[in-house]
Amino acid sequence: MSEQKKVIFSGMQPSGVITLGNYLGALKNWTNLQEEYNCLYCIVDMHAITVRQDPATLRKNARDLLMLYIAAGLDPEKNIIYMQSHVSAHAELAWILNCFTYMGELSRMTQFKDKSNKHSDNINVGLFAYPSLMAADILLYQTDLVPVGVDQKQHLELTRDIAIRFNNAYGETFRVPEPYISKVGAKIMSLQEPTKKMSKSDEDINATLSILDDPDTIVRKFKRAVTDSDAAVRYDELQKPGISNLMTIYSVITGMGMDQIEAEFEGKGYGDFKLKVAEAVTEELRPLQEKFKALSKDKAYIDTIIKKNAETANYLATKTLRKVQKKVGFPPVMR
Repeated sequence: MSEQKKVIFSGMQPSGVITLGNYLGALKNWTNLQEEYNCLYCIVDMHAITVRQDPATLRKNARDLLMLYIAAGLDPEKNIIYMQSHVSAHAELAWILNCFTYMGELSRMTQFKDKSNKHSDNINVGLFAYPSLMAADILLYQTDLVPVGVDQKQHLELTRDIAIRFNNAYGETFRVPEPYISKVGAKIMSLQEPTKKMSKSDEDINATLSILDDPDTIVRKFKRAVTDSDAAVRYDELQKPGISNLMTIYSVITGMGMDQIEAEFEGKGYGDFKLKVAEAVTEELRPLQEKFKALSKDKAYIDTIIKKNAETANYLATKTLRKVQKKVGFPPVMR
């Protein structure tokens, strides 16, 4: 990693194939950062087990997600793309940070409340302490910037509070991260409930579009997308959330402004517009899907990337962990 460049850290859970929302809102933008920043992209499989996972499926999803990162354009030679569970320092630092995180802070986390409602039969300690592990993920690498959506701002604020609290107690140890607000990208909503964010955990298969969906599936899902009875292609988030969501998708992919889209489809029905959006999405995802298929056949290459990047991440994480362990008074590790 270049000492002249700032560090960016981000991650995704391997709890299912990533959606068009994940791609347009995050992954597509990450490819623009790799020249300017030192980037770490983590497959956060430790976070994933706060809800029950099938072991074989989790392993496959984690590997698939790493391949999707690369297929989307993230160069594994320029970025550190790795499995969270392959770097034990994440868990070790999370325990220490648990001791600098207050119960009241964790109980106020909206994600804990939401997941507790969805998984009321499995409200476990890991789910409650999830933000401490997220803080460890970020602080281990002396991260400068964290790309955050609205739903992660609260966690980043807590990470900053924990870092400042630790630094005040033991002297400068952690870099206090700032949010990275992307200039491009968008919040993509559900195709069936356009007032809700598109989610890979949605039980309605027509609500979410996977970036590995085939062209026929993409067309079918857009045809079924909820709109309104007005029939005018016009951007209005409050009155026309469904058509506004489709316009956002089309805008991000084509680079067209909302005024241009409205002009192009003036006097045309929703059917024409939905088909155009489906075609644009299909063409956008085609090279990614082809690259993913090629990577899936090259097991040795992916194994090498996993091993090499885990070694690099371990080296960087251990430097911070040893410093923290010394600060809190743990005996040095004998070699």
